[in-house]
Amino acid sequence: MDNRNRSSVLQWLIPTAVMMVVVMAMLINFSNKSSTEAEDTVARTLIASTESYGSRFISQLDGVRKAAGPIKALLEKEAVDNQERMAQLLQVVVESSDAYKAVYCDMSGKGINQDGAEISIAGADYFGALQQSETPYIYTEEEQPTVLIAEHIATENIQGYLLLYYPMEEFGTMLSKSGYDSATFLTVIDEEGRILGVSGTGGSNYLDSGNLLEAIEPDNSEAARTMRNRMSNGARGTSEITMGRQAHMLVYVPLGVNHWELVLGVSQDYVARQVNFQWKSTKNMVSSLIVVIFVFICIVVIINIVSRIRSNEKRKELEDKADTDLLTGLNNKLATERKIKTYMAQNPQSQSMMFILDIDNFKKINDTMGHAFGDEVLRSLGTQIGAIFRATDIIGRVGGDEFMIFLKGIPDEEAIAKEAKKVETFFKGFQAGEYVKYAATASIGVAIFPHEGADFETLYKAADQGLYKAKKRGKNQLAFYSDERSSTKQAAAAADNKTE
Repeated sequence: MDNRNRSSVLQWLIPTAVMMVVVMAMLINFSNKSSTEAEDTVARTLIASTESYGSRFISQLDGVRKAAGPIKALLEKEAVDNQERMAQLLQVVVESSDAYKAVYCDMSGKGINQDGAEISIAGADYFGALQQSETPYIYTEEEQPTVLIAEHIATENIQGYLLLYYPMEEFGTMLSKSGYDSATFLTVIDEEGRILGVSGTGGSNYLDSGNLLEAIEPDNSEAARTMRNRMSNGARGTSEITMGRQAHMLVYVPLGVNHWELVLGVSQDYVARQVNFQWKSTKNMVSSLIVVIFVFICIVVIINIVSRIRSNEKRKELEDKADTDLLTGLNNKLATERKIKTYMAQNPQSQSMMFILDIDNFKKINDTMGHAFGDEVLRSLGTQIGAIFRATDIIGRVGGDEFMIFLKGIPDEEAIAKEAKKVETFFKGFQAGEYVKYAATASIGVAIFPHEGADFETLYKAADQGLYKAKKRGKNQLAFYSDERSSTKQAAAAADNKTE
């Protein structure tokens, strides 16, 4: 039955365990993929946000350039040489755009500004770049950080430049309503990493030196090298950077002008919050599934435990039925022998007593009183004799009218004599029958374990020899296998009779 139960449990437990392992592995893999996808989603969102800021910045520059378009057309058409008229036109450009200054100059650098003042930019740091630049946007810090929007005017009557000065402090307002935390910054850098403009108050460690790439390179050489390579190829991307206590994700996108890059720096705490928000529903689902699986496993374990308990109870019940003599309720012959052998094997030096008792003239009882009454005698004997010994002692019916009693752990000779006297005295008062009382007697043989038999067969033969002696002496008495103990017992009995 144990093997059948174990096989039955294994038949569903092993597939269930395998399924649970597979499901858990799938959930972990799904969770990792979801986490990675959430990180990718946040990165893509940040890149898109940075591109949006870049578009706004370029749009502002293009807006200034578009404002200069009509003035350029008038200058080319009218070939204006009147300073007052020139100043008026330049003033219109300043008022209609984000430029803080407008200048017209000839090819030598001499010109006029919107106030009508004559100026010369020939010595300015950007004048050489103005003549060589292929784009209309030039960065300068001569007066303040500025993007110079240059329009070349070339007709038969006029040759020169219309210059509009866009202040980078306008770029500084870009993050004023961004929704990012205070650690966020936005910066425009050139291909060497030089910082051209900054928006936001965060990232001082990155920005104070004036060159972003040089600032991050000592502690993040690999990330800096990757950024340089990707920027030089016009690629967008993200890099995780740590400087001191500041940990940021740098998001960079090309502006499409002069190899300039727009870099958004957001704190890793902000990124983690966004990833957690993106992953929240998936994480909750995975957590719920794990809880469900855990509950399922607990239920399976509980069902298994309950099933094992019930199975053990059923097995114990069946074992008890298989071990029980149906007439007397005592152990049957096989159970009695098995239990005694088990005790002997586990306690080879523990002194114990084996009684074999045989009801005297039991055939006569059956013949004169009937088999039913004979069964009643056996039933009464089983009930009464089982009540006078310890629950741990082994008592069984091993034949038709033969019983065996095995008393465990008898410490000394005095205890041996006491237990022998108890059994013998029992039969002096034993009666069976509900309406007709019958005083049955028994012949009893006793052997001591392990002195008179260290195994069941030897001890049984010794006790059976004692039974033979008792019957030979006239029945209705107890005899030890050892003649010495029998003599001691007879002397003690004679002394008791004399006293009486």
